[in-house]
Amino acid sequence: MDQIAIISDIHGNMPALEAVLKDIEERGVQTIFCLGDLIGKGPSSDAVVDLIRHRCEQVIQGNWDDFITRPCESETLKWHQRLLGEERLAYLAALPFSIEFMMSGKLVRLYHASPRSLYERTQPWDSLDQRLSLFEGSELCPSHSAAELAGYGDIHNAYLQHLNGKTLFNVGSVGNPLDITQASYVILQGKLNSLEQEAIQLQFVRVPYDIEQSISDAIEAEMPDLEAYSKELRTGIYRGIS
Repeated sequence: MDQIAIISDIHGNMPALEAVLKDIEERGVQTIFCLGDLIGKGPSSDAVVDLIRHRCEQVIQGNWDDFITRPCESETLKWHQRLLGEERLAYLAALPFSIEFMMSGKLVRLYHASPRSLYERTQPWDSLDQRLSLFEGSELCPSHSAAELAGYGDIHNAYLQHLNGKTLFNVGSVGNPLDITQASYVILQGKLNSLEQEAIQLQFVRVPYDIEQSISDAIEAEMPDLEAYSKELRTGIYRGIS
């Protein structure tokens, strides 16, 4: 059986990424896909980009990886842009939109937020029609075919749902989880590139990491929005909620 570790939403949090990569290595999983949002929020976007480029077989673009590459007025975004530098920004701008492959007879499609957009946000409690639309293809995907297994990042809430005979999952967030305060990723196991119906398995993994080290890194870097970032890491509560 082939194994793929799927990570997402690292958001410049190096202690969280290192903890997850160590766990993946200890499990003997050699293939890693990243579903975007490598950067922003945390203090180590430059180091995270470099490590992801080295360790991941496929990387796709997240919304942060997209808008960070454009001119902006926000002093916070300018801080992250300076940290990244022109070469890393060019790498982020060139990342593909989605990943598709066959596994154990099922078409698997992975993307950051939806098969149509980096900015279309879907929560596990949204309407059935909205969630079912996440199996669809689009002109941004390699194919228009409906996926039987669809996975994404973006919302920082890990979940698994079976809908009309298909499977939808969110891998959660490595560096900014908003459900419990542990890094999240998924291991997908099956027969890669096989058209035959065979066993397939999806496993969620939660990894504790040194949250206070991540906050100390942000303090040392004199990162903007430090208070909001620290609160999210310590509580798992999104900064947009009072």
